[in-house]
Amino acid sequence: MSDAQQKIQKTISDNEVVLFMKGTKDFPQCGFSATIVQILKNLGTDFLDVDVLRDSEIRQGIKDFSDWPTIPQLYIKGEFLGGCDIVKEMFQSGELQEILKK
Repeated sequence: MSDAQQKIQKTISDNEVVLFMKGTKDFPQCGFSATIVQILKNLGTDFLDVDVLRDSEIRQGIKDFSDWPTIPQLYIKGEFLGGCDIVKEMFQSGELQEILKK
């Protein structure tokens, strides 16, 4: 496992909700990242934001780690949920709220 992958694993293990995104929760740098930030903020969820634009190793490493080609990526309790479309669907169906309550 590469240093980037170890760092990603530790970040996901140490934090209940992690969003790997472009930009920060206060200043998202893409619409997809902004959408997930808005959903999490609307739900009152505290989360760690990891700006992949600041570190190219993490930017590529998270794609390899999850075997998912796009960013943003949301992790809850160590589990990869998905990107913007999946998170949006889970929010609309109430599934995301249920996962966050557990």
